Amino acid sequence: MCGIVGYVGARDAADVLMDGLSRLEYRGYDSAGIAVFENGQVRVAKSKGRLADLEEKMKQEGKPAGHSGIGHTRWATHGEPSDRNSHPHAGGSVTIVHNGIIENYKKLKEFLLSKGKTFLSDTDTEVVAQLLGYYYELTPGNPVDAIIRTMKELEGSYALGVMFADFPDMVYALRKESPLIVGIGEGESFIASDVTAILQYTRNYYLLEPGEIAVLTKAEAKVYDIHYQKIEKELKTADWDVSAAEKGGYPHFMIKEIHEQPVSIKTTITPRITDGMPDLSECGITTESLNSFKAIHVVACGTAMHAGIVGKYVIEKLAKVPVNVDIASEFRYRDPLVGEGDLVIIISQSGETADSLAALRLAKSLGAKTLAIVNAKGSSIAREADMLIYTHAGPEIAVASTKAYMVQIAVMYLFAFELALAKGKIDEAECRRLTSLLEETPAQIEKILAHHEMTQKIADSLITADSLLYIGRGLDYALSMEGSLKLKEISYIHSESYAAGELKHGTISLITENMPVIAVATQTALFDKTISNIKEVKARGAKVILISRDDYTPDQDVADFQFCLPQFEDLLMPMLAVVPLQLIAYYTAVHKGTDVDKPRNLAKSVTVE
Repeated sequence: MCGIVGYVGARDAADVLMDGLSRLEYRGYDSAGIAVFENGQVRVAKSKGRLADLEEKMKQEGKPAGHSGIGHTRWATHGEPSDRNSHPHAGGSVTIVHNGIIENYKKLKEFLLSKGKTFLSDTDTEVVAQLLGYYYELTPGNPVDAIIRTMKELEGSYALGVMFADFPDMVYALRKESPLIVGIGEGESFIASDVTAILQYTRNYYLLEPGEIAVLTKAEAKVYDIHYQKIEKELKTADWDVSAAEKGGYPHFMIKEIHEQPVSIKTTITPRITDGMPDLSECGITTESLNSFKAIHVVACGTAMHAGIVGKYVIEKLAKVPVNVDIASEFRYRDPLVGEGDLVIIISQSGETADSLAALRLAKSLGAKTLAIVNAKGSSIAREADMLIYTHAGPEIAVASTKAYMVQIAVMYLFAFELALAKGKIDEAECRRLTSLLEETPAQIEKILAHHEMTQKIADSLITADSLLYIGRGLDYALSMEGSLKLKEISYIHSESYAAGELKHGTISLITENMPVIAVATQTALFDKTISNIKEVKARGAKVILISRDDYTPDQDVADFQFCLPQFEDLLMPMLAVVPLQLIAYYTAVHKGTDVDKPRNLAKSVTVE
């Protein structure tokens, strides 16, 4: 959540900042602002709302003109979304932008008030600006000293872009927990929350570690530790270009990313298959390590957690190893029974999810081995886990996750196959057969995407609904959770998912005339029972949308709409069945006119707890 961009160079800084911030819109925000050195002074422009509101304001008041500056998109935590709470914030001769949360801001604010400082906002960020300004007044002309003294006072998570009025051709950056990179161009330097923001200018960057300070000029970027000792950093290169972060002719990033799923699956699984067998050895996973695991804990948030639930079903069915799935925000507060001999799998698209990162650290402290499944290279979770599987989905810009979820479950399948083989629960022939079927899923998904018209008709029938249910059994229930989340995320229609067999224990009382119920029925052993549950809701007036195989023709008392899936292996049906659920959510949101890629109140990367 929130986005930071900073620039020093020969270009128009305001244009660079606004362009970079536009590429970080997927992170979620409710206000935006920039600060630019103009004729030796810092000029700030900021506004509640979208970047378009800020652009309009600058058209009326004039755009700051200069060649260095910092910018920010804010997602409100302290203080309502408003012009005065928008970043940047100033303290004396210091101007800053900030991602994260300062936990001890009240105590620091009291101290600063006692020193005669006054505050113009309700934010914790202005406290940091004022504290930096206070320390800079004590050591004028020495910005890094003021930064170091401030860092020692701050508690919480933060990434900061900083400008000092006395140094108009320099930008400073520092971080603790919240991610920040330093981009290196030809005669220009950048900071950004995500490499996406600067790819149109450079693919080369340094990854700032917690406790590090960057000093940027147009000629170079130097990095120091908290003792003001220079650090030699490894220059990294982004392995995808700016075109991967653009819509490519699609009306929204979400639908583009849905269509990218077949390629994303291939990119993710192909390097992990050798001679037709899963091979995760490059990820630090060996037969010996797999054999040592007695229990598995999957910890994640939101969509990633739903991928973990699919993984639980598959691992327990094939490998016969018990699997617990925990919401990351609950895991460390329930004294989890985790220790030596256990494996904790952390799933996170960004690799910076605060709750998931905290869970990983707890698991390691308890003696468990950790495996990270992440998409973002060099992220905190990726660096700290004992073993690591990158999902290679490329950038996912839409806030509502689609292709990241798909590649996460693809990886969970590969892991389950190799674990089951290592444990002796399946033989090589069965492992090879399942792996071959997994390799077929991209082609099957292509077929579904080519015949998506029914999902648009279904979406038309949902746009006036106040509430609806998703139901399924087994893997279909796990899938229903993700379908329900997708719909409510972007269409704002209330929906819940239930195990179909639980309807009669209370939930069926919610069924009213024409209430939509989306039923997923792809599992052969559970199919007849699921159909019976569907008939129960249909008999009470529900409007049923059925997601099932194309070899089933429902009676009139079963479904009003049916989306037909190709016949495929039961175990792998979630990879096919999730696609129409994604499309139904997408088209419902489009038909309702909501902001599909940037749904209200949501952020792509949740870096606070």
